[in-house]
Amino acid sequence: MATNEKAIFEKSVTERRGLRASVELEHQRSNPTLLARFVRQPWLLYGIYLFCFSILMYLAGVLLFVPRYLIGPDDALRPVAQWLVWFSGVPMTMGFALAGIDLLLLFDHKRPAREYRDENVDDAKVVVVLTAYNDEESIGEAVRDFKNHPRVSRVIVVSNNSTDRTEEFARDAGGEAVNERRQGYGQCVYRSYQEALKCDDAEFIILCEGDRTFRARDIDKLIAFAPHADIVNGTRIVEMLRAQNTQLTTFMFFGNLFVAKLLEVKHLGRSTLTDVGATYKLIRRDSLLALMPHLNPDVNLEFNAHFMDVALARGAVLIECPVTFHERVGESKGGNTDNVRAFSVGLRMMLGISFGWRA
Repeated sequence: MATNEKAIFEKSVTERRGLRASVELEHQRSNPTLLARFVRQPWLLYGIYLFCFSILMYLAGVLLFVPRYLIGPDDALRPVAQWLVWFSGVPMTMGFALAGIDLLLLFDHKRPAREYRDENVDDAKVVVVLTAYNDEESIGEAVRDFKNHPRVSRVIVVSNNSTDRTEEFARDAGGEAVNERRQGYGQCVYRSYQEALKCDDAEFIILCEGDRTFRARDIDKLIAFAPHADIVNGTRIVEMLRAQNTQLTTFMFFGNLFVAKLLEVKHLGRSTLTDVGATYKLIRRDSLLALMPHLNPDVNLEFNAHFMDVALARGAVLIECPVTFHERVGESKGGNTDNVRAFSVGLRMMLGISFGWRA
C-alpha cells in the first residue's frame, strides 16, 4: 500500500474509532447504569446544603432566646428551642457522611479519564464577539482595542436592542454590528455565539462585553491556556488584577467565589472554579458547536453559570485564567448594579446549579 493511501486509511480508521467512542459516550450519558447514576450524584453539594441547614437550625434555636426572655422562663418556646439545638446535629452528621462519600470513596471515579492536552495553537486566529446594551460611551474604544490585537480576525458587536448609537459607533470603529431584538443577557450571548460560528476561518471564539471592563491584551493569557482546554474562562477573583473602583463590590467578589465553589463541587474532579460571573472567555469553535443545542437562551443574567454548568456536564475541559478587571465605562445594566440585585442573580444561579435551569 502506498504511503499516501496508508495515511488516508489510518486516518479513516481513527475517525471511525473516534466516532464510535463518541456514540458510546453519548449512549452512556443518556442511559447510565444504576451505579453510574450513584457515582454522578453531587453528594458533596448535598452535604454542604445539609451542613448549612444544620447551622440555620442551631442559630434559630439560639435566637429563640430573645422571645423566650420576653415571655418568661416557663415559656412554651423552650421545648422548640431545645429541639432545634439538639437535633441540629442530625443534618450536620448526614452532611458530613455525604461529603465523605464523595471525597473519600468516589473522588477518583468522578475525575474524567483524559490525557493531558498540549496542542499547537501558534497560528490560531480568534473572532471576538462583544455584547452591548446602550454602550455608546465605550463600544468604539472597545472595538478598536480588540481589532488591534494581532490574533483577532474579526470583531462583532451584538447589541441587545440598544436605544442609543451603540451599533453606529461600533461600525465607525471598524467592527461589525448586529441587533438582537429578544431582550435578555442570555438571548444576547446566544446570538453572539451564533454570529461567531458563522466565521469558519477562526479556530477560537472570544466572548466579552463592550463596556471596557476587560482588555484585549489578556487574549494572550487566554491563548496560553488554550492548548489544554476546550474553554478558557476568565476569572476576576485575583485581588491584584482588579482596579480599585470596579463594579464588583466586596459582597459580589465573595459571592461569585461561593457560587463558583458550589458549581465546582457539583462537578467534582472536573475543574477548579472561582468566578461564575466573568463574561470574558475563549471557546474552541468545535466545542461551542457541540454545546449550542444544550444551552437555554431564556436564562437571563445567570447565563454564564448556566453555560459553565452545561459545558462541564457535557464533558468539556474548562480551565480558569486570571484576567485584569477595570472600571466600567458608562452605567451598569446587568447584575452588578447593586448588592440586592447581585444577591438575586446569585440565588438564581444556586437554584439553577441545584435544581436545573429555567427561564
